[in-house]
Amino acid sequence: MKKILVPVDFSEYSEYALQAAAMIAKKLDAEIVVLHMLGLSEAILTKDESQEVAEAMYYMKLAEKRFETFLDKEYLKGIKVSETVQNYKIFSEINQLAIEHETDLIVMGSHGVSGLREEVFIGSNTEKVVRTSSIPVLVVKKPTENFGIKEVVFACDFKHENIKAYLRAIRLFELFAAKVHLLYINLPGDKFRSSDQIEERIKEFLFKAELGDLDRYKDVVIYNDYTVESGVYNYSNKTNADLIAIPTHGRRGLAHFFNISIGEDIANHATKPVITFKI
Repeated sequence: MKKILVPVDFSEYSEYALQAAAMIAKKLDAEIVVLHMLGLSEAILTKDESQEVAEAMYYMKLAEKRFETFLDKEYLKGIKVSETVQNYKIFSEINQLAIEHETDLIVMGSHGVSGLREEVFIGSNTEKVVRTSSIPVLVVKKPTENFGIKEVVFACDFKHENIKAYLRAIRLFELFAAKVHLLYINLPGDKFRSSDQIEERIKEFLFKAELGDLDRYKDVVIYNDYTVESGVYNYSNKTNADLIAIPTHGRRGLAHFFNISIGEDIANHATKPVITFKI
């Protein structure tokens, strides 16, 4: 890993993301690119040229001044950090910037939710980035003074469409020498599958993904629960995992496996960091 992109709005949640990115950068000897989006309105950008330039420069200088304080952190010492200010209006442009900078990971902070009805995260800027990013996105919602990746839960339904995301996740977690729990949630009712059916599906998946090597089958966990969300959440807490990893289509929500949309609930209600990988 060479570069980590951290979009910030100078909030405390942005600092949570910056802290996590710093610890990853130190671990993997990577550099950090910090992005601030101005989001200037059309009212400003449609003024006459001289006025437009003057106001744009004002906001650019203001952002640069805020960077001086925001990036003056002890935990950034020894890390190469660069900043960029853009006036993006759509969040898919962040993905393009990440590609141009040859970024390997995007780290973002999120409010998450404090209650089942407070779906603050839904439709938020963080989710928009996740939906449009072809690069893995790590979502952090709490301070991470001792952030590390030693135990990871990678949850999916082991359909072949998830192989690309699975391989990308495994390669990343190998950099941390992390223990990866490959999690399948078995549901009651129509979604229930026998042990033989589940084992056959997972072995076929791993055989194709790992070119015939089934060594990772020993890391597979089949966990019974009433919903995928609760299963992923409960198992990750039970194992005290540092991170939850999920594949995403990037269409209607964060993750769509088991043929239903569950990513929003996982990302919203899980207090642990969540990382998504594009299918």
